[in-house]
Amino acid sequence: MKHDRFTGREYLLCSLLLMGVLLLCVCVGSVNVPLGDTVRVIWNAVWGKPQDGGAYQSIILSVRLPRVLCVALSGASLSLCGAAMQGLLRNPLADGSTLGVSAGASLGAVIALAFGVALPGIPYGGTMVMAMLFAFGSLLLILTLAYALDRSLATHSIILIGVIFSMFASSLMSLVISFAGEKIKSITFWTMGSLSGSNYPYAAILSAALLLCGAVILRHREELNAFAVGEENARHVGVNVRRVKLTILITVSVLIGVCVSIGGTIAFVGLVTPHMARMLVGPNHRKLLPASLFSGAIFLLLADLIARTILRPIELSIGVVTSLVGAVAFVMIFYRSRKEGA
Repeated sequence: MKHDRFTGREYLLCSLLLMGVLLLCVCVGSVNVPLGDTVRVIWNAVWGKPQDGGAYQSIILSVRLPRVLCVALSGASLSLCGAAMQGLLRNPLADGSTLGVSAGASLGAVIALAFGVALPGIPYGGTMVMAMLFAFGSLLLILTLAYALDRSLATHSIILIGVIFSMFASSLMSLVISFAGEKIKSITFWTMGSLSGSNYPYAAILSAALLLCGAVILRHREELNAFAVGEENARHVGVNVRRVKLTILITVSVLIGVCVSIGGTIAFVGLVTPHMARMLVGPNHRKLLPASLFSGAIFLLLADLIARTILRPIELSIGVVTSLVGAVAFVMIFYRSRKEGA
C-alpha cells in the first residue's frame, strides 16, 4: 500500500542524501579538503574535542561550514514557502515572490545598505530588521488592497496586487540604488543573491525561523490538501478559509523576509523545487511539504557549489546560477506537464 505521508525510511534516506551533499559542499571549493579531514574536524567541533590544528580547520569551521548551513536552511525555507503558496493559491507559478513579499524585503534591505542603517553590535542587523519589517509591511499593504478590491480575499486578487506591488518595489529599488554612490557594487551583488558572508549567528536565525514557521506550515498540510480542490470545497469540509489563508500568508512572509535579509534575492528556488518534489512524491501535501524541504536544501547547496567552483577563484552570485538552472528546469517541467495533459 502506498503511504500518504513521509515514512521513517524516507526521512532517513533524504537525511543521508542531504548529509552527503553537505559534506561534498564543505570539501570542495577554491581549496579542496580531503573528506577524512573534513569529517574529523566537524566531529571534534561537535563533541568539543581538541582539534589537531591542521591547515584545513579554519577553512572548514570559519568559512565553509557556516556557509553551507545557511545555504541549506535558506533553500529548505524558500522551497517550503513555494510549496505552501502553490497549494494555497492553486497556481503552479506561485511562490513567495508572487505575493510581492520578496520584493518588499529586498526594498527594505537595499534601503538599509544604501543609507547605512545599522544596529550597534550586530553586523548587518539593520539590513535584517529592515528586510523583515518591509516584508511584513508589504504583506499588510497587499492584503489591505486585496481586501478593498475583493472582501473574500480571492486568490486572483492577491496575485494581481502582488504582481503590481513587485513592479512598484522594483522601481523604488532602482531609485534608491541611483543614490547609493560607491555602495552600488555591493548592493547589486546582494540583490543577485549571495551567502558568502554567512556565519553561525545567521545559521541560528535561519534555523529558528524555519523551525517556527515551518511547524506552522506543516501543521496546515491537511488544509492545503483541501485548498487543492478549491476554496468553496475547502469551506464545505469545515476549513476556515480566511483564517488559514492569512495564517499561511503571514508565516510565509516572515520566513521569506528572514531569508532575503541574509542571502538577498535568490530566484526560482521556491518556484522550481516544489515541482521537482511533486514529480517524485505526488501532490499530497503530507508528503510534498517534507519532500520540498529536502529538495530545496539540496538544490541550493548544489547551486552554491557551482557558483563557488565553476570559475574559481572567481565566485559567481548564487542567484545567477539558480536563475539559469531554474529557468531551464521550469521550461522542461512546464513542457512535460503540458505534454502529459494533452
